[in-house]
Amino acid sequence: MTMLDANDRALVDGVLARQLRPLAKAITLIESQREDHKLRAQRVLEALLPHTGGAMRVGISGVPGVGKSTFIEALGLYLIEQGLRVAVLAVDPSSSLTGGSILGDKTRMEGLSQNPAAFIRPSPSACSLGGVAEKTRETMLVCEAAGFDVLIVETVGVGQSETAVAGMTDLFCLLQLPNAGDDLQAIKKGIMEMADLIVINKADLDPAAAMRAKAQIRTALHMLRPASPNWTVPVLTLSALKKDGIAEFWQAVSDYRRALTASGEFAARRRHQALAWMWELIDAGLRSRFRNHPQVKHDLPGLARAVEEGATTPTLAALRLLGDFQA
Repeated sequence: MTMLDANDRALVDGVLARQLRPLAKAITLIESQREDHKLRAQRVLEALLPHTGGAMRVGISGVPGVGKSTFIEALGLYLIEQGLRVAVLAVDPSSSLTGGSILGDKTRMEGLSQNPAAFIRPSPSACSLGGVAEKTRETMLVCEAAGFDVLIVETVGVGQSETAVAGMTDLFCLLQLPNAGDDLQAIKKGIMEMADLIVINKADLDPAAAMRAKAQIRTALHMLRPASPNWTVPVLTLSALKKDGIAEFWQAVSDYRRALTASGEFAARRRHQALAWMWELIDAGLRSRFRNHPQVKHDLPGLARAVEEGATTPTLAALRLLGDFQA
């Protein structure tokens, strides 16, 4: 194991002692873009790694206005009542111009944020692919080492974020509105195929519409190939605002974990995710080195203009730049 200096050892010991201040400092270190901080972060993660893996990782996504924050707060408070500790990693969208983000999830989850058994970490997505903060996976490991029983990852919205969150969590839940079933064309096939659990929130606003949506989504699911041979995706209706249906939701999550654990699929899924994570980091590292290569930086502006003006093909330009990089 890599040797830690006194500061990093104090950080690791504080996380393992379930202290929130060292936990927050460790996550800040992981999110830092400074090269010296990146090296420290990897040493801290390596020391924490034997203490990770015990939490249930749940991804939550859905269109804006579906009530993700209200649902997560209701779920978090319910789980705490059951004696569990809950960490919420809420990814806020960043401005493509300034890189800034609102980071308002602690405001939207005021009751949960004040509970000592909860930890909410709003992180800017920094325009990263998939709408999930670049360091979300590492943050999940630190939270597991700090003894949290349930990790909830809330994504920016509908789109590539589903693919990203499904690739780092044990269960992916898609939230829908009661009128979602009125137009099945609005339901993307790819998103439905990734979901392990579908929830129709705000069912209290129009119970009849919620039941229609439930029936139509169930019909749509029958036409899709199931993601797992060991699990039939349930469609639940609930009201997060009134806290109706939260217990039933968590029972479905528990049933899911039990079914996939018994078949060995739960552990296999985590192994595959870890390997995919490694390749993502390799791809990101190669892209960074490519863009920072001196000859590539020299030739890139001229070749980019040539491609835009039709003076050369994208293929030839790419081959030239790759040749620069390899040389």
